[in-house]
This record gives sequence, structure tokens and C-alpha cells, in this order.
Amino acid sequence: MKIGIKFLTFCILMTHLAVFAQNGISVSGTVTDNDGQPLPGASIIINGTTTGTQTDFDGLYALKDVPENGTLVISYIGYATQEISVNGQTTINISLSEDSQALDEVVVVGYGTQKKADLTGSITTIKTEDITRTPTSAAMQSLQGKVAGLQVVSSGAPGTGPTIRVRGIGSYVGGASDPLYVVDGTFFDDIDFLNTEDIETISVLKDASASAIYGVRAANGVVLIETKSGKINQKPEITYNGYQGVQIAQNVVTLSNAEQFATVARESGSAAEAQSIENAIQRYGRSRINPNVPNVNTDWYDLILRHALQQNHSIGVAGGTESVTYSLGLNYFEQEGILKMKNDYERFNIRSKVNVEITDRLDIGISTLFSNATRYRPENTAFALAYYATPTMPVLDPSKTEAYPRPYANAQDLGYRGTQNPFPVMENTENRDKIRNTLTTVDLNYQLIPDKLTLKTAFYHNFETTETREVRLPYFFGNGNAFRENAELVKRNQTFSEQTWDNTLTYDDNFGKHNLTALAGTSYRNRSYEQLEAKGLNFPNGPGIGDESYFLDLAKTIDVDGVGDDGLRQYFFSYFGRIAYNFDSKYLLYGTFRADGTSKYQEKWGYFPTVGVGWVVSEESFMENSNIIDFLKLRASWGELGNANVAASTGGITSTEVDAAFGDVRYPGLVTSSDFEALKWEVTAETNVGLTARLFDNKLTIDSDYFVRETRDAVIPVSRLLVPGETRQNVGVIRNSGFEIVANWNQKVSDNFSFSVGGNFSTLDNEVLDLAGQENLTSGGDTAQRTVVGGTINPFFGLQVEGVYQTDEEILSDPAAQAAIANGLTVAPGDLKFVDQNGDTVIDAQDRVDLGSYLPTYSFGFNLGMNYKAWDFNLNVIGQGGNVIANQKRFAIRQTPDANIDRDFAVNRWNGPGSTNSYPSARGIRNPWSNQFLNSFFVEKGDFVRLQNVTLGYTLPKLNSKFNPDIRFYITAERPLTFFNYNGFTPEVSDGRDTQTYPIPGVYTFGVNIKI
Repeated sequence: MKIGIKFLTFCILMTHLAVFAQNGISVSGTVTDNDGQPLPGASIIINGTTTGTQTDFDGLYALKDVPENGTLVISYIGYATQEISVNGQTTINISLSEDSQALDEVVVVGYGTQKKADLTGSITTIKTEDITRTPTSAAMQSLQGKVAGLQVVSSGAPGTGPTIRVRGIGSYVGGASDPLYVVDGTFFDDIDFLNTEDIETISVLKDASASAIYGVRAANGVVLIETKSGKINQKPEITYNGYQGVQIAQNVVTLSNAEQFATVARESGSAAEAQSIENAIQRYGRSRINPNVPNVNTDWYDLILRHALQQNHSIGVAGGTESVTYSLGLNYFEQEGILKMKNDYERFNIRSKVNVEITDRLDIGISTLFSNATRYRPENTAFALAYYATPTMPVLDPSKTEAYPRPYANAQDLGYRGTQNPFPVMENTENRDKIRNTLTTVDLNYQLIPDKLTLKTAFYHNFETTETREVRLPYFFGNGNAFRENAELVKRNQTFSEQTWDNTLTYDDNFGKHNLTALAGTSYRNRSYEQLEAKGLNFPNGPGIGDESYFLDLAKTIDVDGVGDDGLRQYFFSYFGRIAYNFDSKYLLYGTFRADGTSKYQEKWGYFPTVGVGWVVSEESFMENSNIIDFLKLRASWGELGNANVAASTGGITSTEVDAAFGDVRYPGLVTSSDFEALKWEVTAETNVGLTARLFDNKLTIDSDYFVRETRDAVIPVSRLLVPGETRQNVGVIRNSGFEIVANWNQKVSDNFSFSVGGNFSTLDNEVLDLAGQENLTSGGDTAQRTVVGGTINPFFGLQVEGVYQTDEEILSDPAAQAAIANGLTVAPGDLKFVDQNGDTVIDAQDRVDLGSYLPTYSFGFNLGMNYKAWDFNLNVIGQGGNVIANQKRFAIRQTPDANIDRDFAVNRWNGPGSTNSYPSARGIRNPWSNQFLNSFFVEKGDFVRLQNVTLGYTLPKLNSKFNPDIRFYITAERPLTFFNYNGFTPEVSDGRDTQTYPIPGVYTFGVNIKI
């Protein structure tokens, strides 16, 4: 297509060019697109004349006899025409921008592409320049704050991807709300193995109309990834992108220091805690600053955290001839963890993509991607141990001569119940995963009717192996103290394979004002999984012995209970079709239908239709004279989707022999019961209405959507009649609804300066509509979550705090406090005061209420970009609100009353009448009255605003030689500032329960982009 356009342009120019001789200067230069790619066949004409020329294959041009005060007109099909004053210049280089009015931008949709102007669904596409701006190993992390309706919950641990939610949660079952990822046609559960530099675009299909072509895998949205390809007649282009950076833990929770801890311990009313402080003074001496405090003041978080390095290097080669296009890529990524132990991630990727045009009708494409990664997982208990560890104890205690392998200090020596020292588990634990992904794609396209009817057959194979080695070396705190007795070695091999064979027929035709694209296809999928695991004890270890001994053959004992062998195989077969029709580029109709069959559920087949309509208002005659609106489209869609992420049915039928006596005769009998779960698809029906507009000469673009997504047949646990226990059944109904808007302004102010500014805002209302007659679904134990009809999924459930008791008189006048005292509880000034919700003057489980959901009710993003001469600047801000976080680590103080606590509590605690009406006292936070149930003191707001990314770049001037590379240097700050009130490392907690979330670091990088 592009070759034909360029050839047509060439013929037109050659037909109309005439010789225009006059005295003037010679002008030469290059014409490129915004990405620096040469535009062969571009037209350069002296304004007001027919004199001109065209660019050659490399985008070069030369003109003679140009008036010094003349004007050049530069044009190219699909790009905005520019007029540039000569002003005596002899070298003029021009960069043309795509003309959104003239160029019908094409976006990737399921099993094909579609003009953006013809879309009736809600699709957001992020391009490579926005993806690679984020220094991360996980590609989806780069979308945080950039896509309305997409929640990205960051993860700080190396090699661990973020939690992704598209338009909320539609399943009660954990993990069943993950989207489908499709990489060049292959299905994935996650894409953490991908190198961001290899990605051309990421498209998020948010509504049913856009997603339904994928049927049962699409209920939670679809993320389409298109990797980079070569172009026809593209000279070989070599690129290098690399950066080196440092990660720094942000918003580190400040713990109580030794003086504050000692004060809280003595105020707690516990003689044992007060004595432990004295024991520490006797063991480690007195502080010279405060003799009432031990001569130890350990900041445990400071000791277990470190600044960690991160680096990335990518090399790519792309190009093409008349019949072959190719793209090759190599990538190396390395990331240290900020936890001071063996906690790293290293990945090497190699990618190739080749397409060969065998004949005018037949072409074949082959792509491969191999990823080899090694991940050392952190010891997550280290953060909890550091949070609770007393600051009056050092890491090492030289007097512990019998401790092994180092003289670890132990809080038990001071009278505490736990050891509290995180270093033994950190230094004697190693969790390694070797992860290998191989993706192979072979596709064949044959035009049965040239440019109208195309047959495509494609085979995809995703093969993944994970080799896990978990090593737990022994350690000993000293005589009579805690220890890890045995050296433990766990080996686990997991193999996953998914093979897909797709066949499609696509018919594309124009007749008059009608345009029709029809697609019909089948898809066969075969998934298999195998796991083998074994555990060995007491293999050789100790000083001078390394990982050469980490083999089960060297273990003295094989733990039979630690041996397991597991696997599964599932089959899927689907029929699907799609029709996209438009009349006169004004009236749009879009419909899909998919039938999915599977071996996974008892109901073998599911049927999922969708329909979408659109009206391009700006094409109507009454809009012709509009000076403001360049493009305006109204769209609406409805569709049904399935969810295959819910685990397959489990359970079975059991029979028990029983005897019964009738009269004097004994009769044998049989009692049969069943806990088998006959499951089927969860079905999601979604309605979406939206608007797309371009205004003010295409400077302002707006996309807005309102959606209602309702999940029927949601799988929920249901109590069994007459038999203890519960089974999962398809009986729930869950609704998500919300509003999304995206607006961006782009303007070129001059040849030297341009800018863009934009933002997005989205809301989410999650509501449970039906629980099959059950009053509620409660889970979570001490930090309870209760789902009820009319509320959200799993909101936190507990008592509402209305203040703190200030005096004994206030307690005497409170019937609820007096009732508690009568029942044997202690209530004293400094204790929390609760709302008696039902007015029975008793505070108990019946007074618990909804304390809020971990799902944000709104989120937003803001972006600013500027280009001035060789400088470029980009800034992103994100935020969310309306959600809460259960500060479970603080709530757990009631179970570990001799542990440390954060400085926020130590400073703001109640310590006398009028000191605070929000925080309990040191005694009160440990008092059973104040923490008998989860309450609103421990459930905090999760709102935050973050400066997500700041990038400053500079492109070096071109060299005046044949070797003329593009070189750009840049610096980036990722997550440098986050503003929030939650008392934790981060307000990003995927399930809202903060037992100790791995800190999300700020990343500061310096990098270079080179293009040859």
C-alpha cells in the first residue's frame, strides 16, 4: 500500500515538475517523520511556482535557484503539509507530523486491525515511546496512570509484576479477575518476561464490544501486545537503548527509637515489658544521653534495606526489502533488590520476527522469543521481623559464643517471647527461580481474492519452565534459644505448555459508500501443566561449602511428605465471527459472536455475542462549516463475555456404611453425600456508551466512556444443606460501573518548540447484587472482610471508633463501657471508644460495620511533554482515592504485646486527658477491649498522589559525515515523590491487607538512545 502511494506521488511529481530558472541559492536537506525515519518521495516545491523536487530513498533532497526570501512547501501523503521560509538558509531539514485528519490510524484489535475512526468499543493504545520511558522489568508497570479505568498496583520485589485490574473486580474468587494478555496472537496469563524495548504498542481492550472476540478469556479485559517489526523498503536500522540506575526505598516507615520504645513499654502497664528494658540495660549498658535507656538504638529498617542498582541494555536491528521484513532484538536486564540479602533478578531475551512475501498473494511470517531469567525471591518475613524488633537489641551480640553461624542477638535473652532478629532468616535463606519462556509463532496469509478475501492460518506455542530451588540453612541463637535445626532443600520443577492453532477468513470490500469487513474463524487450544517436587534434609553445608552441595542426592534424608507430583491438561475449541460495516464513513455497525467449548467445566459450551454502533457526527453536512469540531463520534456497545479464570470443579461423592436397628433386628445401610462443584462459566454482560472528539484543528482530543459491567453466575461459596461445609456455585451477581474521560492537547508553537498536556480521570462503583439468599460472606479471620448485598466485594468489617476515653468519669457514664467491665474486661482512660450501632449498650460483634473497600473509587493521571530544539521533557502524575488499607502489622500488636511499634503511634499516643482523641494509649492499644475486633483505628485511607515519572533528554546535533547516528541522552526519576497519609511504606497494597508490603523504590536512571 505504502509503496503504491509513494510510486503514485512520484508519478504525479514527475508529470507536473517544470524547469524554473532564476537566480537564487541551492538548498538541500532531509525530510523525515517524527521518529526520524526518512520519507522517500516527499514533495518539496518553491511556493508560487511549479519548481520542485522529491526526496530519494534516504529522504534527501536538493534544489537549485531558490529565492533567498522564498518559501518551501513540503508535503507527503498522510502527513501535514509544512511551509518553511528559506531566509537565506542552504540546509533545511524538515520533520513532518502525521495528519490525523488525512491518515486513518490503524489500531490492533482481536484477530486483525481496524481504523481508529471506525471503532465502536473502548480501546486505549500506548506506543513504544511511552512504554520505554519507565525503567522496569514489567511492561505493564509502564501503563500506570496512563489508561483510564486501568488499575496498576505496583510491586517492589525484583522480577515481580504488578497487579492489573481493568474496570474493577467481577469475581469473588481471588485471582479470577486478571485480564487476558495476547502477544502477537499468543495467550498469556502475564507478560513479565517481555522486554519493554521489544514492544511496539500495548492496546487495552476495556469493554465487551472490543474484547468479546476472545470469548471466555476476555471477561476481565484484554491487553494486546504488538512487538516491533521491520518495514518494507526500510534500510537496516540499528538501535541501542541502555540505562543504569539506582533504586532507593521511598517513604520508609519510621519505627520507635530506643527512648520512645522504652517509654511506651513502661506506660503499657506490663511489668514484663518494663523488666525487659532493665534487662537490656544490664546486658548492653546505659545510654550516656539518657541513663534510663539501653546503650543500643537499632534502626532495623535502615539495616535490612540498601540502595540497589538496576541496568538495562537492548540492541535491535530492523529493516526490509520489497518482499522481506525483519526485526531482531537482544536484551539484558539486571535488578538488585533493596532488601539486603540474595534478592535479585536477571533476564536475557532474544527476539526475531521475519515476514517473507513468497508471491503477490502468499506471505509467511515466523517469530520467536526466548527469555531466560533468574530470580532470587526475598524472605518476606524479614519486613515483619524488622517492624516488631526491639531497638534495644543489636544485630550481633559478641557474648553469644555458642550462636551459629554468627553471634545473632536474640530478644528472648531480654525476656521477650520472640527472637525478633531478621538477619538469621535473611542470611541463611535462598529462594531461586530459573524461568525460561519460549514463544514461537508461524503464520501463513493467502489472498484467495486479491485485496478482498484472505485466509490466515497461524500456530502459536508458548512453552515455559520454572526450576525452583529453596535453600534453608541451619542457624542457632545460642544455649536454649530458637534455632533452625535442619538444612532443608526443596526442588520444584514446573512445566507449562500452551499450543494454539487459529484459522481465519477475512473479507474486506468497498462498494460505493459501503465498507464491509467480515471475519470468520476457528481456534484450537491445548494447555498442559506438570509439577514435580521433592524435599531433602541435612545436605552438606557450612563454612567453605557453597551451592555445589545443593542437590537432593547429597541429602541424608528425603522427606516423604515433601514429595509431590501434579499436573493437568485442558482443551478448548472455539468458533467466532465478526462484522464491521460503515456507510459513508458516518454510520458504523460492529458485531461479534464466539462459541467456546472446553474440558474445564461441566457446561462444555458458552456463547458470547456483542454489538456496537457508532455515528460520526462530524461527517454530516450540518457540521461542514464548524471551525471548532474536526471529528466527533458517538458510540455505544453491548456484549457478553465469559471468565475461564475460575478454577475447575473439585470435590466428589462419598458413601459411608451405617447400621440401624429396627426392633431387635440390625440392618446395614449406606449414607451418600456430595461436595462436587458442578461449575460453568461466569458470564459478564457490559454496556458501554462513549464519545470521541478532535477539536481546534486536531489539537484537542477527547475520549469519554460510561460503562456498566455485570457479572452473572459469579462463583461464590454456598453453605450445604444438612451437611457441614460449603461448595462453590454459580449463583452470585456483581456489578461494576463507572465513568472515564481522557483529554490531550498537542500543539506545535514554532519550529523549535512544541508541547502536549493531558490527563485522564475514572470512577468505579463496585456493588454485589446477589448472594443466592445468603446474609453475607465473611472471610479474613481477625481482620474480617464481609460481603453483603448492596455493598462492595470484601470490604473490611469491624467497629467504628468515635474517640478515646479521656477520664474515669467518661467511662462511668458510658453504659457500653460499664457492660464490658461487668463482663470482666478492663476499660480505662486511653482506651478506644466505639459506636454502639444497634443501641443495646453492649459493644460486640453485632456492632461491626463496613469500614471501606480496598478498591479505589476514583483514579487519575496527568502528563506534560515539551520539546525545545534538542531538548525534550516529560512529566507524569498519578493518583487514586476512596479506598482503605487494613494496617494489619499495627493491629497484630495485640498478639505480640512485647514488640516494637511505629514512631507515629509512639509520638501521638494518648498520654493524658486531652492529649489526643484519635490514638489509644500504650496500654490501650494492647487492651483486649480496644482490639477485640478490627476497628477503624487500624483501617486507614489509601488515597495518594504521586509524581510518577520525570524525564529530561537531549539529542546531540547531527554529524556532518556519512556516519550520522541519532544520539540522545536522558535522565529519569521514577516515583521520586509520593504524598499519602497511610502509615506504611506504600499505599499500593493489592488486597488492602498490609502485613508488610515490599517497599516500592524510587528509581533514578541515566540512559542513552542510539539509532544508526
